[in-house]
Amino acid sequence: MAPFQTAQHVFDEVELALCQRVFDRVSSLKRVTRDAEREELASRIIQSFRHGVKDEESLVQLFI
Repeated sequence: MAPFQTAQHVFDEVELALCQRVFDRVSSLKRVTRDAEREELASRIIQSFRHGVKDEESLVQLFI
């Protein structure tokens, strides 16, 4: 699988999987269903990860 690239960071498979797990968990807990909300959540998770929040549980706690 090719890495996913944002403007300032190339995500490897492990990092992308971590962000996906956080997204899935938070969107389920908060019952995020609208596309705009989902896109905003994904963007904020990626931004937080890029700014140094690399621990999965810490990321979850930021958004619940």
